[in-house]
Amino acid sequence: MSDPVQAQYEAYPYPARDPRDERKRLIAGSPSHLDEVNHYLFAGVRDFAKPFRALVAGGGTGDAAIMLAQQLSGHAAACGATPGEVVYLDLSAAARGIAEARARERGLANIAFHTAALDDLATLGLGRFDYIDCCGVLHHLADPAAGLAALTSALAEGGGLGIMVYAPYGRTGVYPAQDLLRRLGGDLDLKDRVALARRLLDALPATNWLNRNPFLGDHRRSDAELVDLLLHPRDRAFTVPELAEMVASAGLRLAAFIEPARYDPATYLRDPKLLRRLDGLDPVARAACAEALAGNIRKHIVYLLRAEEEREPIARPDGPEAVPLLHNLDGPRLAKSLGRNPVMTAGLDGLKLRLPLPPLAAALLARIDGKSDLAALHSALQAQNPGLDWDGFKVQFDRLYAVLNGLNHMLIAKPGHRTS
Repeated sequence: MSDPVQAQYEAYPYPARDPRDERKRLIAGSPSHLDEVNHYLFAGVRDFAKPFRALVAGGGTGDAAIMLAQQLSGHAAACGATPGEVVYLDLSAAARGIAEARARERGLANIAFHTAALDDLATLGLGRFDYIDCCGVLHHLADPAAGLAALTSALAEGGGLGIMVYAPYGRTGVYPAQDLLRRLGGDLDLKDRVALARRLLDALPATNWLNRNPFLGDHRRSDAELVDLLLHPRDRAFTVPELAEMVASAGLRLAAFIEPARYDPATYLRDPKLLRRLDGLDPVARAACAEALAGNIRKHIVYLLRAEEEREPIARPDGPEAVPLLHNLDGPRLAKSLGRNPVMTAGLDGLKLRLPLPPLAAALLARIDGKSDLAALHSALQAQNPGLDWDGFKVQFDRLYAVLNGLNHMLIAKPGHRTS
């Protein structure tokens, strides 16, 4: 097989998945959870019961395609509508076979499968898409910027993208290890290089940067993960400025980084003099400072839209009709754990945060159900706090929202536009 990237994924489909596991769980994450897509790209007002086409470019063994198709199917069933369509594209027939088996386990009929490289997208006649997922692919292309430009050309008017690319600092140790393995085993076939890599991992000295990096562990779980991390024939990482440059070159602009708090220098700094030095920096420069401060960001997940679109893509809790959604967070459970001076503890890959919450945080968290809008929540709290006017309520809610949205734990939808 002439393409070494294709040969790798035929031999070791990635990520390692067993289709039988679909009977007991749905893998959901970022990017591409529909509530997240709605919040960061469609201002919380996208009606997924209307025609919707999503492309998963570089679908691998199917995580994003299955998540999107399942959520679209569930939403359509609840609304009595036709499910939106997911188009899966990947160069590996072996990976596609696993993705198709997973879809069969779930009885999903709204995925169209295609075997081809992202570079061939313009010739496939697949049409245009309201949303494009490209997770973990661009950093493996010979020309990542050309790949992103090809995706942009397939984007429907008013649509957006969710992408993930590797980041360098949280992957400290990876690239020297890759180089070492090429030197030691570049003449071996892939199976023998896997065995060599396993032996090397067991023999690394304590001072080796890969050994010292606590943010990487997937390669110890399966051969597919090891190959993808340490034996990949084409792999690069992007700093925030490098990613922003590629995004701009494709005619796109950044809507949001996930999780937003990771890209805010104030998450890491408390010194007011240092924080003042950040005043006036544009969002990309601030995010670059946060990346350098944190040192543990392994990948960048971003939502993008066309640069010429003047619309505000992100939903805001800017009126009584906004509906807050808790995302990957058990609100009532957290509410019960909060004391008189509520503080939330959160972890960001080795960094422990203690985040003060407003006095009414517990009461809000116990009532946010994904259906009640801010007006209803205000009414419920006002019944117990008669002096709580709208402005006072909104100050409390906005403080809670700032913390939880920073961790991607609270999203906003407008009435009738929740997807899960």
